[in-house]
Amino acid sequence: MRIAVGGFQHETNTFAPTKADYAAFEQADSWPALQRGEALLSAFQGMNVPVAGFIDAASPGNTLLSLVWCSATPSAHVTEDAFERVMAMMLEELKAAGSVDAVYLDLHGAMVTEHFDDGEGEILARVRKVIGKDVPLVASLDLHANVTERMVAQADALIAYRTYPHVDMAETGARAAEHLFHLVKSGTRQAKAMRRLDYLIPLTAQCTLIEPAAHLYGLVAEEEGRVTGNGRVSSVSFTTGFPPVDIPECGPVIVAYAETEAAAAEAAQRIADAAREAEPDFREKLWSARDAVAHAIRHSSPGKGPVVLADTQDNPGAGGNGDTIGILAELIAQDAQNACLAVLFDPESAARAAEAGEGATVSLALGAKTGGAPEERPLEGEFEVMRVTNGEFLATGPFYGGSRMSLGTTVRLRKNGVQVVVASRKGQCADKEMIRHTGLDPRDLGILVVKSSVHFRADFGPMSSEVLVVESPGPNTADLAKLPFTRLRKGLRITPMGEGFGG
Repeated sequence: MRIAVGGFQHETNTFAPTKADYAAFEQADSWPALQRGEALLSAFQGMNVPVAGFIDAASPGNTLLSLVWCSATPSAHVTEDAFERVMAMMLEELKAAGSVDAVYLDLHGAMVTEHFDDGEGEILARVRKVIGKDVPLVASLDLHANVTERMVAQADALIAYRTYPHVDMAETGARAAEHLFHLVKSGTRQAKAMRRLDYLIPLTAQCTLIEPAAHLYGLVAEEEGRVTGNGRVSSVSFTTGFPPVDIPECGPVIVAYAETEAAAAEAAQRIADAAREAEPDFREKLWSARDAVAHAIRHSSPGKGPVVLADTQDNPGAGGNGDTIGILAELIAQDAQNACLAVLFDPESAARAAEAGEGATVSLALGAKTGGAPEERPLEGEFEVMRVTNGEFLATGPFYGGSRMSLGTTVRLRKNGVQVVVASRKGQCADKEMIRHTGLDPRDLGILVVKSSVHFRADFGPMSSEVLVVESPGPNTADLAKLPFTRLRKGLRITPMGEGFGG
């Protein structure tokens, strides 16, 4: 088979302070830089990303034709310029490829651009226009996708992750390949069914390591491959949605594919019913920065593993810039010992500390420079420069594992008993090497603050003594009821068991 392969990933938080321009997709950060042409087929080897899993599964016996792959750190809207430039390249490569038997796209599912609410629906529609209605078009999606009716209509299959932290991204790409092979070889299309839930799920409550998501995804796995009286179910995806997105089709969705419409509908409805029953269990506890730090100081002790505080509202993986200082200031104010925060985004401070050199003491105005928390001001003080690095290292944890990360000039600073890893590029702290490459082993800490919501649990969870989700100022609002939504569909409950939008 001749299979065209590409990807265009962005998770959009419409309330975030900065947009994703073309440069954001060009640069390497937590993931590789923009790839075009033959380099795409070798750039992801050994990485936990969907396109890597697809390429590994599809390469034997097939001809893979490279399109374009790119991603940018989650933020506000993708600019019109960025979207149109990437799509122009993708479609140019697709047309140049000539006749193809199928197309695979590595997408996120929660992209909003300056000119389209439904970025992925537009991507799929433009690709479909080039390849025609008969060529199978399959896409992998993030678990947090806000799946739209247009996406389901344009694609022959949408295959989503089943874990959060996303440790199955490459596996999902491989599952997408298997589904694509079946479509091409059978020459027939699968029946589709889509069910939409009527409540939003807070991001930190979507973790599949805890209930109720653990149980629900167990049901999803059971449903796939099940043979009913109406036919075989070939694929089921439950996307819990990315909630800080002010569009009508925001929220959780179940999509099922089967031999018959009846079988697809039965599978999708079973998961939807279970998810509706689980709604009360998706409510979560949030800690204030003051209470969380005080609790961590009381309960941390040598040898137990760190008490981990998740700075979820400044998570760069959900639209935060990674530069708010609320929890850091609280650690210093309460005289915390053996504590560290990672990773703070502040290129200016990183450059000044690097110039001063290891062992120097430098006066800095740290963080709070991007407007992610308008009420905050930079944390001013004297900091000792403990380590200076170039920010280049190989990630080893289950989430980023295999990725060559590039955080730019990175420094580890210390003020009294509190240390902070400061980088020149944004990155969600979800891998121990983000700290360890600066010469500090996070397992030896008493308190660890990570700018992450859930992905950190894959690598830091097993070593932690306790995890607290903290509501400190930042653009990724954890309490969804506090977001100024204006465009959600009427009746959608903004929080589990909460009031419906629009009265």
